[in-house]
Amino acid sequence: MKRTILRIPAVKSESGLSRSTIYQRIADGLWTRPVSLGARAVGWPSDEVESINAARIAGKTDEEVRDLVVKLEAARKNAA
Repeated sequence: MKRTILRIPAVKSESGLSRSTIYQRIADGLWTRPVSLGARAVGWPSDEVESINAARIAGKTDEEVRDLVVKLEAARKNAA
């Protein structure tokens, strides 16, 4: 799978969520934290966005999505 980094406009488009909702979900543990791309730029790995979207489509509960977010962020750290 090709890993790309999506900036906020692409994440909004892929998820159907607003910027403020994405950041609220990060605060609630329901979305992965962004990756720093520089002093004033962040993005999200495309596979993480796809995984969270797939979990929501599958009807996963908030708790299941939180568990997924923890696993995705752990995998990100282990891949580095």
